[in-house]
Amino acid sequence: MKILAIDDSKSILGFIGSILESEHEIVLCNESNLAEEEISRNIPDLILLDVVMPEKSGYEILRKVKRNAATKHIPVVLVSSKKESSDINWGKKQGADDYLPKPFTEVQLLETVTKFVTS
Repeated sequence: MKILAIDDSKSILGFIGSILESEHEIVLCNESNLAEEEISRNIPDLILLDVVMPEKSGYEILRKVKRNAATKHIPVVLVSSKKESSDINWGKKQGADDYLPKPFTEVQLLETVTKFVTS
């Protein structure tokens, strides 16, 4: 499965990559303004998307993914330190398929990704 992780934190991307790279093809993007280009170029099976980033917010990227006929089928998991129930509900209203609050553990990340692995 090809997973695209988009986060402005290189340490978070490194953590995600180190956990998932043995089982999945991982593409890492740390610039929100390049996210749409990465999505188009790589057509991932799953997107892990930070919410609070410079240039473009995760919500803006999420809405564009879900409105585009070529990408609307791709599951998007918001990964964010915004973890109040209102934040989670807002993210899902914007089109997120799931929400993973930061900080997260290896187990939580693997459980979240497993929900979207097709057999």
